Amino acid sequence: MKRIGNLIVLAIAIVYFLLDAVFATIAIPLSRWIGAHWAFVRIHRWILSLRPYPTLLLFIVPLVVLEPAKPIAAYLVGTGHCMLGLAILATAEILKLVFIERLFSISRDKLLSIPAFAWGYGKYSAAKARLTSLEAWRVAMRCICVARGAIQRSVSKRAATFDRSSICFPLRAEVGKRPRQRIRPR
Repeated sequence: MKRIGNLIVLAIAIVYFLLDAVFATIAIPLSRWIGAHWAFVRIHRWILSLRPYPTLLLFIVPLVVLEPAKPIAAYLVGTGHCMLGLAILATAEILKLVFIERLFSISRDKLLSIPAFAWGYGKYSAAKARLTSLEAWRVAMRCICVARGAIQRSVSKRAATFDRSSICFPLRAEVGKRPRQRIRPR
């Protein structure tokens, strides 16, 4: 019975970390863009001025605000609104990862100075390292790399053979606009 429970927990952890890896491919570049954007410099300075426990509170806010989106998304999928549920889940998960990654990258040293946070982060890192060392994880990552390469080759091949003259619809809809008349000087 204990082995079955361990297998269930392992399966849930693998799915969680795989989803985290999928969403991280979007969230990390977005987070870096936000960090480099001039509009967020004041927020960055304000976060750096906080002490460790207020920083931890700020770190927890995205979890508390965006985590309830998961049961809402599950409810929507269960009631037949699959696209809406998946859109809510993806949006909430990406936002949560962007905020958490950005806050953690700014205030990592302060957060790790809190003993309970450092302990939890150590456990999280150990669990992630254990999962990524499994053969099943390596096989899944190889499959993802092969699929990503195939998609990139397919897209580049289609882009190279794309014939713009075969398009039978305008690329930009100009509804309600009249063509501009040129006024010729006399």
